[in-house]
Amino acid sequence: MSERTSQPPSFPAIVQQFFTDYLVAQRAVSPRTVACYRDAITLFLDFASKRLAKVPTAMQLADITPELLLAFLAHLEQERNNSIRSRNLRLTALRALLRFAGRRDVTALHMVERAMAVPMKRFERPMLGYLTRPEMLAVIGQPGESWTSQRDHLLLVMLYNTGGRVSEIVGVRVADVVLDGAACVHLQGKGRKQRSVPLWKSTVLEVRAWLRLNPQLRGLTPLLPNRDGHAMTRCNAAQRLALAVEFATAKQPSLAGKRISPHTVRHSTAMHLLQSGVPFNVIALWLGHENVNTTHQYVEADLTMKEKALGNIEEPDTKLKRFRASDSLMRFLEGL
Repeated sequence: MSERTSQPPSFPAIVQQFFTDYLVAQRAVSPRTVACYRDAITLFLDFASKRLAKVPTAMQLADITPELLLAFLAHLEQERNNSIRSRNLRLTALRALLRFAGRRDVTALHMVERAMAVPMKRFERPMLGYLTRPEMLAVIGQPGESWTSQRDHLLLVMLYNTGGRVSEIVGVRVADVVLDGAACVHLQGKGRKQRSVPLWKSTVLEVRAWLRLNPQLRGLTPLLPNRDGHAMTRCNAAQRLALAVEFATAKQPSLAGKRISPHTVRHSTAMHLLQSGVPFNVIALWLGHENVNTTHQYVEADLTMKEKALGNIEEPDTKLKRFRASDSLMRFLEGL
């Protein structure tokens, strides 16, 4: 009797194994990473099913051609108005799936290699936006008498004090804040990485006052809840910041026209630390950067530091001669 050859798994089975076996069981990635990969692959399958006139469960690995991938990426940019960075993130998720699929179905390895050849798209990295110290203080302002105003003020103070991502700050629980001794807050960063950031004395006093006002906040409850007692969302935090900026613009006109998000506050913290002489490696630890090169971009954005560095170099003693046209046609053109 001839040995029966095992059939390769179907495409739907490969997608399920990619999430359950590979991402969750083997790599143990964070739920946020799983969600990011899920969104990218869901968008692709929806696009591909319409393009190929197939339901996703009927698709095969051979259907994922470079032409289909390029069409999907063009769809993201042109019809969904995704940035190049978002486009590249979607492609990263699809590449991870294809690499996994190539190990599960060697018969489709050639097709997978062709699809993997679709390149990432280069893009210009924009200059970092950040607020000056007076602008930042104007946005933070002073807490009002209402519950919402005091919560929003603590939100802004925590964002600026820690330089944390908005997801990290809205995710802070009461138990994550240490107020006695070396006061600090424990932040849950990307990839479930944890770090501790010290708190100013003024921040400690504000947190204490907030907890006295809300004695029901304890243990694992969110430090900054919404009216229903649940943690604020990133969208909600961005809206509260926008209101604070709108109010502060009357006192600080330089804020007018600036696009300010919670991440702008994070950049501002990093820039102010840098301008105060804090070393790169400390700022990298403060912000939770895995690579110090990520922190180096703040130097590139700070024109003041560049001007000071240039001032340490003696200018060349160059005597410029005034240009004089040596031809009648040139003199004519110069006189226009």
